[in-house]
Amino acid sequence: MAMAFNSDSELFPMVNVNNAKLSIEEERRENVDEENRRKDLPINECMGEKDANLDAIIARYAETINKYNLRNLGYPTNQDFNYDKLAPLFHFHLNNAGDPFVGSSFSLNSSPFEVSVLDWFANLWNIDNSEYWGYVTTGGSEGNLHGILVGREQFPDGILYTSQESHYSIFKIARMYRMHCVKVGSLFSGEIDCVQLEASLLSHKDKPAIINLNIGTTMKGGIDDLDLVIQTLKKCGFTRDRFYIHCDGALFGIMLPFIKQALKVSFKKPIGSVTISGHKFLGCPSPCGVVITRLKYMSAISRDVGIIASRDATITGSRCGHAPIFLWYALKKRGLIGLENEVHECIMKAHYLLNLLRDAGIGAMLNEFSNIVVFERPLDDDFNRSWNLACSGNIAHVVVLQHVSVEMLDTFVHEFIEKRSIWSKDEQFKPLCIANDVGSKNCACLMHTTYHITFSFLSTFVTYPTTHSCSPPPAATSITVLRRLQPQILPPPPSSPSKDSDLTTVVLMPTLRSTTVVATVAVVAAILTLSLLGIYYLCLTLL
Repeated sequence: MAMAFNSDSELFPMVNVNNAKLSIEEERRENVDEENRRKDLPINECMGEKDANLDAIIARYAETINKYNLRNLGYPTNQDFNYDKLAPLFHFHLNNAGDPFVGSSFSLNSSPFEVSVLDWFANLWNIDNSEYWGYVTTGGSEGNLHGILVGREQFPDGILYTSQESHYSIFKIARMYRMHCVKVGSLFSGEIDCVQLEASLLSHKDKPAIINLNIGTTMKGGIDDLDLVIQTLKKCGFTRDRFYIHCDGALFGIMLPFIKQALKVSFKKPIGSVTISGHKFLGCPSPCGVVITRLKYMSAISRDVGIIASRDATITGSRCGHAPIFLWYALKKRGLIGLENEVHECIMKAHYLLNLLRDAGIGAMLNEFSNIVVFERPLDDDFNRSWNLACSGNIAHVVVLQHVSVEMLDTFVHEFIEKRSIWSKDEQFKPLCIANDVGSKNCACLMHTTYHITFSFLSTFVTYPTTHSCSPPPAATSITVLRRLQPQILPPPPSSPSKDSDLTTVVLMPTLRSTTVVATVAVVAAILTLSLLGIYYLCLTLL
C-alpha cells in the first residue's frame, strides 16, 4: 500500500514575519542563526565532524555566557554558586527513576540524597516524615503538573481556580488535563482578588474547588493570602473534603519561611501540595525543583512498574540523579543561618534598587517580603536584552538574587537614566504609564506625576481628620486647615480638648466662611490640574 506524505506546506505552515512569508521551520532556523551570530559561535562548523576544535568552541561560548552572566538581572536564576567539589560525580550516569522512597533495580541512583532533600523541605513546611510524599522534579512547572494532578485525582470534576497573574504553566496544565479553569482577577500587587474569588466560587458551588495559589507571582512577586483564601472557601460553604489547594512557591516558597512577619506556608493548614524551583534561589546549575504532597493522596496515582522494580507516581520516567545532589549540597553548604542571611540581603538590595529608580523619576513598585522590583519598561529592546530584563506589556522587572551586587544595580540604573535622556532627545520617549499594572501611586508618567504634585499641593492646605484616613470625611462635619497659612479663618482652638477629640482636627460647624475657603482651594487645584493635563495632551498631539 502506498504511503501518503504531507506536502511541505502542510508540515510547515506559513507565517508572516516582517512582510516576508517564512515557514515555522525557516523562522526557527533564522532564530538559531541569529543567536549564533550574536554569540559569535561557529557551532554549525562542527556538525557531523569529528575533528572540530571543540575546546575552542566551548571556551568561546563560556566567555560569551560570562558576559551575559555579569548583567543577568531579569530572571530568577541565582548565579552565585560553585559546585566544583561535585565534578567527580559527572563521570557517572545517575538516574532516579521511580519512587525515591522505594528504590529501584537500577543501582546508579542518588535516592539517599533525594530523600534527605525531601525531608528537609518537609520539615520546612511543617509536615511529618511519615505523612508526606514527594520527589525532585525538573523544575517548578513539573511540580505544578504533579500538584494539580493530585488535586484533580481527588476531585475529577473539580474546577481549577487561579489568578490572572499565575505562571503560564498553570494555564498550560489546565489545557493538558482538560480542566475547567476559572481565571480570577488580581490586585495591583499581583495577589489574587479574594472578592472575585468568592464570586467565582459561589457561581460554581456545586463543583469541588482546586485552587492554585501563587507564593510569589512571576512578574510582580505578589503573594496570595493563603489564610484569606481558606476563609473565603469556608465562607462560600466549601468544607475540607470539597477543596484542594496547591501552592506554587517557585521562588518565594523557600524564602518566606526565613522572614518572621511573612505569610506561613505550612501543611498545618489545609493545603495539598507545595512546589519550589531549585535553580532559582538555591542556585542549582540545571533546572530542578521539589514537590511535596500528602502521602494519603498518593494511592490514587501510584502504579507498580516491573521493569524498574519500583512504584512510580512521578510525572517523568527517568529523572536526573545529579539534581538531588546539587540541592543537597546547596542546602548543607549554607545551613539555615546562611539561607536566612541571603534572604534578607536580597530583600535589602531590592529596596536599594527601588529607591534608586524612584529618585531618578522612574515609576517602580516592590511588594512586601519580595525581591522583585517592577518598573516602567525601557523602550530599547537591545538595552533590555543586554540586561536580560523580563518584560510584560508596559512593565519590566529585576529579580535581586545573591549574584546581584550593589555595583550591578548602580550601573543598571545609570545606564537606564542615560538611555532615557537619549530617547527623549530623539523624540522617541514618552514615559510609559504603568498605573494599570502597579497602581497610580507607583507610576511616574506625566499625568500621574501631575496628579501627585497637585494632591500634595492641596494637602498642604486641607488635611482630612486622621479618623477618616481611608476615606473622605462626611460632608460638613470637620476639616483641618493649617493655621500658619490661614490664621484669620479659624477661631482659636478649644483650651482643653476632650479626650476623644483628634488633636490635629478642629471641628467646625458648616459656616459660609469655611465652606468658601475649601471651595476656593478646590477650584484652584482643579484649574491647575486641568491646565497641566491640557498641556500634557497638547504635547502628545504635537509629538
